[in-house]
Amino acid sequence: MADDAEIEAKFWSELKSNPVLMIGLVGAQDAHAQPMTAFFEGEHGPVWFFTTRDNGLVEKLTQSHHAIANYVAKGHGLFATLHGRLTIDNDRATIDRLWNPHIAAWYEQGKDDPKLALLRLDPENAEIWLNGSSFGAAIKRLIGRDPKEDYKGKVAEVSLA
Repeated sequence: MADDAEIEAKFWSELKSNPVLMIGLVGAQDAHAQPMTAFFEGEHGPVWFFTTRDNGLVEKLTQSHHAIANYVAKGHGLFATLHGRLTIDNDRATIDRLWNPHIAAWYEQGKDDPKLALLRLDPENAEIWLNGSSFGAAIKRLIGRDPKEDYKGKVAEVSLA
């Protein structure tokens, strides 16, 4: 069984290898989550997203800054939901550190493009689930074992603040 710290570490490791989160704003009118590529340094947030000022998410920041981000690892071995504060933070030093050719392709005027918006998600808490195979659970039921026992130690509620 994994403890909360191990499950959290696994989340950040998985996010490094597949850095896409579905991010949305809680309480914003007509809000929906959208997939965005996440950038982060170290073993936890803040989490950064490059986007444009006319992105619906950016426009709705006038209504709410409370964000929710959902994650599904490749192979569905891990799921997570993060809650935190989302803000625009066009800090030039951060833009310089995270900038790469893939990002540059989206901005005609490069790092000085007036459309560029760097979003900063400061995660406050998360719930992270390690997934057990449903096939494996079915086999365990057949041999008389309780599959719910396998989920103990596979869910973590962690503070990220």
